[in-house]
Amino acid sequence: MSVFDPFESFAEIDDIVERLSSDDASVRRIAVMELGESADQSAVPHIVSALQDTDSGVRLQSAQALEEFDGPAAAAALAAALADPDRAVAQAAADSLAEFKDPSCAMPVLEHAAHGDPFVRGAVFRGVKELRNPDSLGAALAGLEDPEADVRTQAVGVVGYLKSEEALPALIAMTRDSDSAVRRAAVGALGFSRTARAVEALMAGLDDAEWRVREIAAETMGKIGLADGIDKLINAMDDDYWQVRVQAARSLGKLKVVRAVPVLAPALEHPISNLRKDAAAALGEIAHPNGLPFLQRAAEDADPDVRKNVRWAIAQIKAA
Repeated sequence: MSVFDPFESFAEIDDIVERLSSDDASVRRIAVMELGESADQSAVPHIVSALQDTDSGVRLQSAQALEEFDGPAAAAALAAALADPDRAVAQAAADSLAEFKDPSCAMPVLEHAAHGDPFVRGAVFRGVKELRNPDSLGAALAGLEDPEADVRTQAVGVVGYLKSEEALPALIAMTRDSDSAVRRAAVGALGFSRTARAVEALMAGLDDAEWRVREIAAETMGKIGLADGIDKLINAMDDDYWQVRVQAARSLGKLKVVRAVPVLAPALEHPISNLRKDAAAALGEIAHPNGLPFLQRAAEDADPDVRKNVRWAIAQIKAA
C-alpha cells in the first residue's frame, strides 16, 4: 500500500471481517470501528451486517461507522436501524443519516416515513432534509399532518429545504400550528419566498405569543430582503425579549432602514452586550450620520466586542 492509503495502519479488510465472527463482543466492536475508519466501500456490506449483531454495543458502533459511507446501501440500513429496540442505536442511526448528502439516499429512507414509531418518522424527515431530493416532497407534505409535533417540525424542514413555491400554502399553514416549535420551523422555512403571502405570514410571526417564533420571524424578514413589514421590524425593537430585538436589529441593518436609527440608538445602552453589539453593527450598515452621536457615546463601552463594532460603525458612517 502507498503512503497515501487511508487504510495503511490497519489490517486488510478480510482480516478485520473475520473478527466480526468472534464470540467476544468487544472484538466485534473494534472490528466494526476499524472497518469504518478504513474508508473502503467494500466494508459497507459487513458493517451493515453488523447492524444485526446481538450486542447493542456492536450495533451502536455500526450505526456510527456508516456515517462515513454516504450512499443508498448505507442509508437503507440506517433507516431500518431507526427502529432498533435500543434507543441509543436508533439515535446513532438517525444522527448518521442526518450527515448524508447524496440525493439518491432519499428513497430507501422514505420507505419508513409512515412507520408506527414517531421517533422513526421524525428521523426519516430529518435524514432526508439536506438531501434536497424533490421526490421527498409528497411524503413531507403528508408529514405536515402527523399527530406528533416533532414529526411535523422535521417535515417542515424538508419542505423548506426544497424551496417549492408549490408547497408554499402548506408551509404558511404550518406557521399557525398549535405547537410553537412547528411554527418556528415554518416561519424560518419561509426565507426562500419573496411573495406577498410569505411576507404576511412573517409579519404575523412577529406577533406570535412565543418569543422564539418572533425571533426567527425577525431574522427571516432580513433574509428575504423586502421593504414590506419594516414597521413590524421597527416595533420588534421594543419586544420584551432581547433575543428578538437582536434579530430585528440585524434585519434592520441588512435592509438599511434609515428611519430605524432612533430605535436602534437606545439599544446601545441595553444591559445585554449582545444587543448593544448588534445595534452598533446595524447602525454601521445603515451608515446614516444621525447614528454617529449615539455611537460616539458608546465608544468606551465595557465590552470589547461592542467597542469593536462601534469603531467599525463610526468608520462606515464617515466613509459614506
